[in-house]
Amino acid sequence: MPPRNTWEEFFDAHAPCYDQNVFTKNTIAEVDFLIEELGVSPGARILDVGCGTGRHAIELARRGYAVTGLDLSREMLAKAAEAANSAGVRVEWLRADATSFSLPAKYDAALCLCEGAFGLLGQQDDPIEQPLAILRNIARSLKPRAKALFTLLNGAAMLRRHQNRDVAEGRFDPLTMAVSSEVPPREGLPPVPVRERGFLPTELILLFRAAGLSVLNIWGGTAGNWGHRTLDLDEIETMVVALKASE
Repeated sequence: MPPRNTWEEFFDAHAPCYDQNVFTKNTIAEVDFLIEELGVSPGARILDVGCGTGRHAIELARRGYAVTGLDLSREMLAKAAEAANSAGVRVEWLRADATSFSLPAKYDAALCLCEGAFGLLGQQDDPIEQPLAILRNIARSLKPRAKALFTLLNGAAMLRRHQNRDVAEGRFDPLTMAVSSEVPPREGLPPVPVRERGFLPTELILLFRAAGLSVLNIWGGTAGNWGHRTLDLDEIETMVVALKASE
């Protein structure tokens, strides 16, 4: 599968140090929250889209869930497979683009966490069609009445953080809610041009509805501070809990 955007390049290079990020340190508590919120029992099939190095997928597998982890980055999946082997658990790892995958199985729940896929735009990606394609693929993979849980960039904080100068200089586009930047994937490597998109609650409800998912709750979703709480306008991430409609 040829690279489609610079995020693949970024995460392939970032994989060796990904688990050193501060936001990766709350896996146990996050999986406790996921299990409770998704309402799934051990043995259930869970799809983790944008699974990265697999920290949620591996912990879920450790607790008896049948997990499929899907990611664009070959190197992130290699780290995930290594970690699963060390933990003595089995996870199905799949390398695929979140905008174009199709799986034969139907899942009891789905995850898309920490901007692992949703909101990571390629340089030429349409800011509406790209996230909508991801939502449609996830919805198609779910059983009727199954839940999905997302954490994604908070568009309100993005608007509050940027100024007119950022718009004029091309760093932030308020029409697409996209931030363009160059980020080194790890120390000593040259920066990679990337594009990230934030979302506002009303557009999330519409996007999810268009994909066949009903939004149940929108909460604050910043890593390390998950909970059933009102979204803070300045926090980094939003959490969305959605339900697939009956067929």
